[in-house]
Amino acid sequence: MNNLILEKLTIIEELLFEKKKVLNPVELSKYTGYSKSTIYKMVQNNIIPYSKPNGKHLFFDREKIDEWLLTNTSKDSSQLKKEARDFVNRNRKYN
Repeated sequence: MNNLILEKLTIIEELLFEKKKVLNPVELSKYTGYSKSTIYKMVQNNIIPYSKPNGKHLFFDREKIDEWLLTNTSKDSSQLKKEARDFVNRNRKYN
């Protein structure tokens, strides 16, 4: 019975966490997989978007974090091949 209650509570916590728009460093660590120390280093170096409304506590907007996480996306092989063909075709015109 206790295990069932704990399992249900865990599910409820996960659902509530998914709805949360603003995360603290511990929650951000859980969300991204980065350690807390890495998060603090990224904040110190202004690498990651954050908010410090009272000058003390750090908060992170989940939407801004998602955008930041998706920057510098890699290209798949078909995109790279197309770019290579386009480059070769452009350069042939000038030779």
